[in-house]
Amino acid sequence: MEGSGDASPAGADWRLVLWTLCSVLLPVLITAWCSFQRSRRQLLIRDIFRKSKHDWHYTDLFGSPSYCCVCAQHILRGAFCSCCGLRVCEPCLKKADRRFLCKEIMMRGSAGAPRSMPHHWIRGNVPLCSCCMVCKQQCGTQPKLCDYRCVWCQYTVHDECMVDSLRTEDCTFGEFKDLIIPPYYLSAINQMRKEKRTNYEKVVPYCSKHWMPVMVLANTRSGTNMGEIFLGEFKMLLNPVQVFDLSKIAPAKALQLCTWLPCSAVRILVCGGDGTVGWVLDAIDEMKIKGQERYIPQVAVLPLGTGNDLSNTLGWGAGYAGEVPVEQILRNVMEADGIKLDRWKVQVTNKGYYNLRKPKVFTMNNYFSVGPDALMALNFHAHREKTPSLFSSRIINKAVYFFYGTKDCLVQECKDLNKKIELELDGERIELPNLEGIIVLNIGYWGGGCRLWEGMGDEPYPLARHDDGLLEVVGVHGSFHCAQIQVKLANPVRLGQAHTVRLILKSSKMPMQVDGEPWAQGPCTVTITHKTHALMLYHSGEQTDDDDASSLSE
Repeated sequence: MEGSGDASPAGADWRLVLWTLCSVLLPVLITAWCSFQRSRRQLLIRDIFRKSKHDWHYTDLFGSPSYCCVCAQHILRGAFCSCCGLRVCEPCLKKADRRFLCKEIMMRGSAGAPRSMPHHWIRGNVPLCSCCMVCKQQCGTQPKLCDYRCVWCQYTVHDECMVDSLRTEDCTFGEFKDLIIPPYYLSAINQMRKEKRTNYEKVVPYCSKHWMPVMVLANTRSGTNMGEIFLGEFKMLLNPVQVFDLSKIAPAKALQLCTWLPCSAVRILVCGGDGTVGWVLDAIDEMKIKGQERYIPQVAVLPLGTGNDLSNTLGWGAGYAGEVPVEQILRNVMEADGIKLDRWKVQVTNKGYYNLRKPKVFTMNNYFSVGPDALMALNFHAHREKTPSLFSSRIINKAVYFFYGTKDCLVQECKDLNKKIELELDGERIELPNLEGIIVLNIGYWGGGCRLWEGMGDEPYPLARHDDGLLEVVGVHGSFHCAQIQVKLANPVRLGQAHTVRLILKSSKMPMQVDGEPWAQGPCTVTITHKTHALMLYHSGEQTDDDDASSLSE
């Protein structure tokens, strides 16, 4: 009896241990199995994405009511094609990829092929504000997969209004036909290039003299990181071959598409900050060196950076935050006027033992400076290099600039600049007052939206222009003075205008910058001379009150 009594508690202990192990291991095994299955699904999805002709992306939550194009079920998450707009649930992804064709960037055919193509209809998930091209009533109002949309002209048709004639009808490419490069055009040009013929004007679509194909070059890393969104939206409205991600392809390579298009017809929309614009303009200069001057495009700007002074000068605004639809942006590009922008060569020649090195050469579009604003840019740049993930917001970027500007007000690292530097304007020595900084301007705006040369307008100064071959040179007394200028409580020290500017840094090391690219510079000679002109696009619709007086005299 004692033995059985002792065995019973022991058996109970083992059962308790067993149940404890089961309660612990079972959830772990289930979690591990689910994780394995999820990883397996993700690998399969990535494999489909990689091999597909669609530009698939996965989202955990669609931004509008969506229905799977295969099973017609309502879906909250799944995959979508940023080119043709297909939406599909995860189980139907493989089937949808095989069943539906994406936008063709180039048709198969010869130069003798007809200069037209039929509509490419996709069923369901039409824009909520669209109207039927047949009955003119609103489409997409029913809570199910219904109605059709053409991926090229963006026209929509009700299920009941869709007839056989519409399926074979030639597509007109809709509102933006003057901006789209049709697939059949690229096919014809490809054939002509094989035959070494260059009279591309004979293949211009629609026989239209107003055809001005646009290329979109987006920097997905600029300022607010909105470039990724624009890539998809522009691919929906244009031929995907016209849209480039500058984080994956260099501007010089993207611009080679211009050589497939009629001379002086192309317009470029650069989505990014002033640095991205400068990068693209440098690539355009390379086209001139290669003898491709007749293909040089005109450049518009969608400001996604922090300062955006060049964009502001050209009438495209001080910063874009999604308040204007992409369709309106394309309309603005169509209506914009062509102007010229001076570009300048900045040559920095070191003194002393280092003068055997080749001089540093920069290209300037906006401004050159030495002093407190260059110091703020240098500190900002160093901070961003260490923690780039923190600088994804325009507000945060400006807050960091404000912090370093406030710090310099107390430290005054650039004081007595007038004793360390000599300034010559067109060969004439300028006597400098007590300054901490010198700024050489090519455009009207500086420091994120301040019209520096005109100031508060208390004194009659000629308006700054960006196409007159002249530079405006001003001085500032420090970071606090810069802040006063930006809120229109003070004027800069105007030192003059010149075609050539020369600065001689006699001693010590000073911060310098060209178009927001800063560095610390020892004793040197800085020479700024005119380099070339860039063909830009000016949009008058985004002028501010400060611009009304000038109108840029275009």
